Amino acid sequence: MSGNPREIDSAMDPQRLGAAALAVALLFAAATNYVPAFKDEGGKVFGLFALDVYKDALHVASGLWAAAAAALGRGASRTFLRIFGPVYLVDGIVGVVTGSSFLDLSLLIEGIRPTPVIIKVLSSIPHLLLGTAGILFGWGGQGRAATLRSA
Repeated sequence: MSGNPREIDSAMDPQRLGAAALAVALLFAAATNYVPAFKDEGGKVFGLFALDVYKDALHVASGLWAAAAAALGRGASRTFLRIFGPVYLVDGIVGVVTGSSFLDLSLLIEGIRPTPVIIKVLSSIPHLLLGTAGILFGWGGQGRAATLRSA
C-alpha cells in the first residue's frame, strides 16, 4: 500500500461496491428467465415472476448502468444509487399495493391486478430489497469514505 488516500478510498468505497453488487443482482435477474431450472411448468421464474423480453431488457439496462457507475467511481455510483434506489423501492411498494409495476408499464397496461396479497408481496420483494440497498448505499457509508480520505 502506497499510503495514497485516493487508493484506499477507491478500494474501500461502499458506493462502488453497492453499485457493483446491484449490477450482479440485476444481470442475474435478467438471466434467470433463460435458465430452465429456475422456471416452473407455467413459465414463471421461481414460480412467481412472469418475465418477458421487455422486463429482461430493463434488468439488463439497469445492470449495465450499475456496472458502468461502479467502474466510473464513487460519484457515478452515488448518483446511480440515489436515482435507482428510490425508483425501485417505490416500484416495489406499488407492486405490493397493486400487483403491477410502473417500471414495466404493467400498471398502465393492466391496472390493479386481482392477485392474492401474498403473491403481490413475494413478487415485490426483489424491488423492495434492491431499492432499499440502493438507498442505503447511496446515502450511507460517506463517513467512512471521508475518514479514509483524511487519513
